[in-house]
Amino acid sequence: MKKVNLVAHFNEQLFKTDLKATDKQGILEELVNLIVENKFIRNSEIVLEMVRQREKLGSTGIGKGVAIPHGRTTATSEVIIAFGRTDTPVDFDAIDKKPVNLFFMVIAPPNDSENTYLPILGTLVTTLSHAETRKKLTHVQSYQEFLGIFTEKIYD
Repeated sequence: MKKVNLVAHFNEQLFKTDLKATDKQGILEELVNLIVENKFIRNSEIVLEMVRQREKLGSTGIGKGVAIPHGRTTATSEVIIAFGRTDTPVDFDAIDKKPVNLFFMVIAPPNDSENTYLPILGTLVTTLSHAETRKKLTHVQSYQEFLGIFTEKIYD
């Protein structure tokens, strides 16, 4: 699978280190609302329903404190990535049964002409498999520091 420059898909408006929700549904709503409030999409209900349906297929909690809720929707014409973190990890039905505090919501159009949606998911999983990266994200304070985590090291 091709590697993707994740930084090109991040946006400071979609970076939030103080998510307030205390459960899975609340986290999904808070991330979708962040995307709507910053005018990346207009209809929160369409996107929220899409990510809820995706979660019914199996949790996007990939383990080690990370979840990557994702899906395709006509509500966007480009790939959108929102990052959120909670101070108190929440139960997200992760595959390792451990609570989650790092969230990357990836929303893509149904027809991804650039073919970046799946490579973005793959690159995120690969990058987040590194304990040092997760540790840094748990403590990141600024968007610039966040970008630095993804630019300082090229992962295989």
